[in-house]
Amino acid sequence: MTDEQLDDYLYKEMKQKLEHLERQNAELLEEVRRVEGEKRYVESELFRLQKEIKRMRSEMERLKSPPLIIGSIKDVLVDGRVIVKSSTGPDFIVSTSEYVPTEDITVGARVALNKQTLAVMSVLPASLDPIVIGAEIVEKPAISYGDIGGLEEQIREIREAVEDPLLRPELYKRVGIEPPKGVLLVGPPGTGKTLLAKAVAHQTNATFIRMVGSELVQKYIGEGARLVRELFEMAKDKSPSIVFIDELDSIGAKRLDVATSGDREVQRTLMQLLAELDGFNPIGEVKIVAATNRPDILDEALLRPGRFDRIIEIPLPNFDGRLEIFKIHVKRMNVDDSININDLAAKSDFASGADIKSICTEAGMFAIRDNRDMVTMVDFERALNKVLETEETKVTESGVMFA
Repeated sequence: MTDEQLDDYLYKEMKQKLEHLERQNAELLEEVRRVEGEKRYVESELFRLQKEIKRMRSEMERLKSPPLIIGSIKDVLVDGRVIVKSSTGPDFIVSTSEYVPTEDITVGARVALNKQTLAVMSVLPASLDPIVIGAEIVEKPAISYGDIGGLEEQIREIREAVEDPLLRPELYKRVGIEPPKGVLLVGPPGTGKTLLAKAVAHQTNATFIRMVGSELVQKYIGEGARLVRELFEMAKDKSPSIVFIDELDSIGAKRLDVATSGDREVQRTLMQLLAELDGFNPIGEVKIVAATNRPDILDEALLRPGRFDRIIEIPLPNFDGRLEIFKIHVKRMNVDDSININDLAAKSDFASGADIKSICTEAGMFAIRDNRDMVTMVDFERALNKVLETEETKVTESGVMFA
């Protein structure tokens, strides 16, 4: 083998070894990167597990801590101690925790007490019944004054009594009078009492709280009065607000000398309502709107000025009112040119606004039944006969007719 061949052979050998070392080096670098990635993952997992262990330990400590007793503050002494009434019964003079702000320690506040020492550990928020909390209407109703027909005078009166004092209180201050506290809507069923309340809620930026009168009647003594008290407390906290009590006659009936235990509980609820409407504590920017279709059975104390200052009667619509209501409902429908609204209004004598809405709905149902997307005059006439015949039957069977 010549020197040139030897050199060439050695060069190839060295080159192969160098390539082999480079491959090994690349593999080792890849392994190092993989191990470093696993290390970072293990470190992050370790950090997460340490946080979880810390959280679990604090949760265990919290669960092992003794329960707190609910009480109320009856008096605050000059030395900083307070007199509390615990849920166990007796009154105690106790100290307060340094973590409780001094301004929160007020007479009547609900507090949490240590089980052993009865020291005040924290101040609790005011308790409200779920029925009262659920009465608040968060989303405004979509009904506006333009969706109500035939009640121009009633709309003007309720705007003067409810809407203007909330939106323009300076007018009443300049004149030197107090706006009405409450408005009572009176009229037969289906004439638009609840619809008016929805329109007021839509128009104002006030908190709207709706409560049916029967929901204030509870089984146990004092529960109904407590609900009324909490209802007005929430209304004051969220003022400006409007409290709408539907079916007021369910709790506002005349008080009788001879009554059962259930009637007496209803009367307690009524007396609490009277106290809230016109008591020593002013209700501020809280407006009361109530509705009933039986004003003849309401207690006289409810109807006197200072409680319901304005009584708005909502009668059955006349011809012009029925014409307006028909126009409101028909403009949303797909009708042909044969529709004569004047004829429909003339034929629907003694019909309420709810009856007219039902007539329009039934006319649309007749068109759907015949696989048509256009409502004709024939559909309206058939619906007119169906709805009014049903209403006449109900009135005949019940024996009740509103004037």
